[in-house]
Amino acid sequence: MKIAFMFPGQGAQTVGMGKDLYDKYDEIKEVYKKASEISEKDIAEITFNSTMEELSKTENTQLAIATMSLGILKVLEENNVKPEITVGLSLGEYPALISGGYLSFEDGIKLLKHRGYLMGNEVEPGNYSMAAIIGLDSKIIEDVCAEIAKKGMFIAPANYNYSDQTVISGDEEAINIAMEELKEKGAKRALKLQTGGPFHTIKLNKAKDLYTEKLKEVKFNKENPKAKVIKNLDGTFYNENDDMVDILSRHIVSSVRFDKAIKTMQDNGIDTFVEIGPGRALTGFVRKEIKGANVVNINSVESLDNFLSTLK
Repeated sequence: MKIAFMFPGQGAQTVGMGKDLYDKYDEIKEVYKKASEISEKDIAEITFNSTMEELSKTENTQLAIATMSLGILKVLEENNVKPEITVGLSLGEYPALISGGYLSFEDGIKLLKHRGYLMGNEVEPGNYSMAAIIGLDSKIIEDVCAEIAKKGMFIAPANYNYSDQTVISGDEEAINIAMEELKEKGAKRALKLQTGGPFHTIKLNKAKDLYTEKLKEVKFNKENPKAKVIKNLDGTFYNENDDMVDILSRHIVSSVRFDKAIKTMQDNGIDTFVEIGPGRALTGFVRKEIKGANVVNINSVESLDNFLSTLK
């Protein structure tokens, strides 16, 4: 069995997510405790007892989703479940880097605290929106975005999730126009997303610059990682020659290429794709791209226990 661990990004959050896991596993409770001490935020309180509005603030969401994922990861590691490859979507790249041994738990939480705050607060003012375009070639989507941008509005592709789904980000008006035009050009669906910030675009250049300074304080372990980790930037593996500060700062303003990550996992013989954390988005992308793929979601006590029992 060749396993890939996949860690979700923003948009997967729900109030109460992971509460059954927190209640059952002491080691998961300990992960929340440590993450809360490092971030100086009560992550369990935010995740289990706040409102959806509070949880969906970027500075809270990134920590909440990552902490749930890292709690589950801890149990998997204690059961000697080892991935060949790890990958995440946007913020999910941080649990992936921790799982792969490139980044310590403490540094990962510190970075996500700053990243979440900067992405939520250091944004060019505007009324932004994001939409998923399904069933249309990404080149057509890029062309439509470019034509709308020529009229003085801001819009750009942000996430290439799989070959048949691309997320666009931009001014609310531009997104509304694009959704209509892309449906006319044959898109099966165009859906507004829960996340509304202009993530993975140039509108976060200030956040990127401020975040670069935080990244410079961190020591990355590139010489002897535990697993291969795929970059969001281009779908290739991190290697010991990579400039981690440059890559992770550009990550904030660059499109996420999860479509290429899926291809990399497939080319490297992955046969079991395990999504660790809330939601089912990533396994959905894999299932759409690789017919008959063996996908597993671990986001509850039942799903975690089932997965561990199948391995035995």
